[in-house]
Amino acid sequence: MRSDLCLFTFHLPRKRVTHSVPIDGTIVIGEGERDEAPMLYIGEKVGAAHSANAAHAGSRTNWLQVDIAVDPLEGTNLCAVGAPNAIAVLAASNRGGLLHAPDLYMEKLVVGPSSKDVVSLDAPVKDNLLAIARALGRDVDDLVVIVLERPRHEQLIEDIRATGARIRLITDGDLSAGIAAAVAGSGVHAVMGTGGAPEGVLTAAAMRCLNGEIFARLVINKPEHEERCRAMGITDPRRVYTSKDLASGDSIIFAATGVTDGALLRGVRFFGDGTRTTSLVMQSDPPSVRFIDTIHVNAERDDKAVIRF
Repeated sequence: MRSDLCLFTFHLPRKRVTHSVPIDGTIVIGEGERDEAPMLYIGEKVGAAHSANAAHAGSRTNWLQVDIAVDPLEGTNLCAVGAPNAIAVLAASNRGGLLHAPDLYMEKLVVGPSSKDVVSLDAPVKDNLLAIARALGRDVDDLVVIVLERPRHEQLIEDIRATGARIRLITDGDLSAGIAAAVAGSGVHAVMGTGGAPEGVLTAAAMRCLNGEIFARLVINKPEHEERCRAMGITDPRRVYTSKDLASGDSIIFAATGVTDGALLRGVRFFGDGTRTTSLVMQSDPPSVRFIDTIHVNAERDDKAVIRF
């Protein structure tokens, strides 16, 4: 399955590709309802077990059961204006290994491996940043914290600036920011603030592969939010989740393909006879991180097609 993930991720909206992977897959986090997308709804079945040819698979009835979380375009607005860090994302786990997160906001704190044991979602911003600085052997004013540029974060931004730490405001894409916080040398040391809960589950899957950590809590401030949580089996609205809670599977796989150029991945590049993509594929057991550069050649190319490197 790992070798097919880049193709799966790059072509997320195309059902014929999703049905080519030899799995019995269920979408547990999708984009269909929220963005009125044509497919990838929660509960949708994907994989070769559900293809038109599955009935002809003979004795191959023990399909690998996989739960899948997708964000076909993380950073829609970024892509629309050609801004950096738009990506297509997929996380997969053994059945039951990804939280069915409601489409609500979630408080988040994302840090790398060195800082994950010294911070708390309920600690003051100053205390967390001091703890991160000590864990990294830095001064607080050397830290870079990514925050979504939203009116709800005005107090958070003020608190971070009061410590002397640097802030990198982003308009969208807190998932790619979370990945950067767990990668040494990215220049990002933490992500703070409130963002989407589905993106929180995807971030948790990446943290399981990168040995980083996310601390998260659902923002429930309306009766309909409580009803939605109960319908999805969530009974403790104040629970602080970690990556192991959000992505609890024994075997986690995470794949992302760059759509626009970013800090970790180059965007899609077009040439006359195809496209070139850069993907990141990670797994938790055994731990591995791979960057894959792929050239996709059009099937209808002529004999004079030129492949550009």
